[in-house]
Amino acid sequence: MKKYSLSFLFVIFVTLVSAQQKEMDKVARAAEAFRLAMIDPDANKLSLLITDSLSYGHSGGHIDHKQEFIDKLVSGKSDFVQINISHQQIQVYKKTAILRHDLEATTNDNGKPGTVKLSVLQVWVKENGQWKLAARQAVHPS
Repeated sequence: MKKYSLSFLFVIFVTLVSAQQKEMDKVARAAEAFRLAMIDPDANKLSLLITDSLSYGHSGGHIDHKQEFIDKLVSGKSDFVQINISHQQIQVYKKTAILRHDLEATTNDNGKPGTVKLSVLQVWVKENGQWKLAARQAVHPS
């Protein structure tokens, strides 16, 4: 009887780990779609990837809401030419995911070339079966 109980518990554990990994993969795909949408901004694509109540924190302290964030990207006020992500970690808790990564980017904000290196925390939530960015905070790495 104990042999069957342990086997059953093992099957449940493997099933839960597999489901967790699938959600982590979905979050990673949403984050990649978001990265690409920031490089080649389209208001509709961006809108589908973020919540209506987005809180987008910049490393300088300014916080954008959804429309301000989208407008800055589409207008070129905030222009990412290239974004490289490294050291990405994702944790999923039911319908919420925490994503951390390092970001190095080439920018051209308002036509002024530059580079940026940041450590980023993102909070993703699952809305109607889709992972959407709800909050983001960047800091300059120490």
